[in-house]
Amino acid sequence: MLDIRRIKENPEEVISLLAAKGKDAEYEVGRILELDSERRTLIQETESLKAEQNKVSKQIPQLKKEGKDTTEIMSRMKSISETIKSNDQVLRDTEQQLRDLMLSLPNLPDPDLAPGGKENNQVISVSGKKPEFDFEPKNHVDLCTELGLIDYQRGAKLSGSGFWVYKGMGARLEWALLNYFIDTHIADGYELMLVPHMLNYDSGLTAGQFPKFEDDVFWLEGDDDRRRKLFMLPTAETALVSLHRDEILDEKELPKKYIAYTPCYRREAGSYRAEERGMIRGHQFNKVEMVQYTTPEGSDEAFAELVRKAEALVSGLGLHYRTVKLAAADCSASMARTYDIEIYIPSMAGFKEVSSASNARDYQARRGQIRYRRSDNGKIEFVHTLNASGLATSRVLPAIIEQNQQKDGSVVVPEVLRKYMGGVEVIK
Repeated sequence: MLDIRRIKENPEEVISLLAAKGKDAEYEVGRILELDSERRTLIQETESLKAEQNKVSKQIPQLKKEGKDTTEIMSRMKSISETIKSNDQVLRDTEQQLRDLMLSLPNLPDPDLAPGGKENNQVISVSGKKPEFDFEPKNHVDLCTELGLIDYQRGAKLSGSGFWVYKGMGARLEWALLNYFIDTHIADGYELMLVPHMLNYDSGLTAGQFPKFEDDVFWLEGDDDRRRKLFMLPTAETALVSLHRDEILDEKELPKKYIAYTPCYRREAGSYRAEERGMIRGHQFNKVEMVQYTTPEGSDEAFAELVRKAEALVSGLGLHYRTVKLAAADCSASMARTYDIEIYIPSMAGFKEVSSASNARDYQARRGQIRYRRSDNGKIEFVHTLNASGLATSRVLPAIIEQNQQKDGSVVVPEVLRKYMGGVEVIK
């Protein structure tokens, strides 16, 4: 949620920044200013009436004691009471409209981002050696099938399209990746969390996924009102950024650094491109997520750290990848800036994102009332929240299979994973 003071102090700047993100917010900003003015007028009027009510209420017993007629005064008090009651209801309605509009606005992009969509994304760096083959390379679907790593048919039989079953060495390779990620993060001082996979509405609201993206998740059966239902988490970020919802932290506790392993459950609305076969896009996939809570002053360094960590994981696997600074409109609604780490998939002759390192600034914290008390003056401020995949496996594993394939159809296991696979160096 945006800071309403910023909207009031510089509405044109807010409209301009949101336009860079592809959002025409002129109506919303104008309506927010109107509702805020109406809200303040109602509050002032009601407070004035309550002050008059309190003053006169104290006079009535004395007037009665003196035998004076209080009929007119009592009628005035009744009218004031009814007006206060009416104003209170109008105020509640006005504040709800204002809150709904505030929740509908996406985060403001950082000023240094290019405006527009992915056509304006900027490649920051390209790392690792691009694989070259002296034979006709295969795609990961064929390799995983021939090597008995993934059972796509039985995954579809169990759950439908967009699902698969890891088997044998494929399951061990997947588990090795997760262990590699987790061990690396723990060594870097991150606290491992195992969070619920079913979350309440306020968790999605805090993360900024609700109300706009309510239809992108899997809801559990229950009450017709989604605010009383649970949904399957689309990413562990949704849980981790709500850990300290409605809390006031001490500055000395920051930064807080968490990781969590979870499967991720996504509806993935829309059609898949022809090349996005196998595990490139699915309804359930495994991911280790990094989240930080920081002070505003520590926010930029925390972001740089998350980018470095995601890059180091891919580099440690010996894979070819690139880092991309997203344009404003390609950042998600909740994020002020995002760098994607994209891994090379030979069969697609291109790169696919395996980590989005993002800074939400105080946007999520305002939605979830996550604050901290400054050590120097005791002032309470909103924290900054950041997240990055560290990493998602559903594209890392295909990249390993395709980039490390050999002429005889075998696949070389990255050295950092071998200790988790009983020393296996090549999958044949």
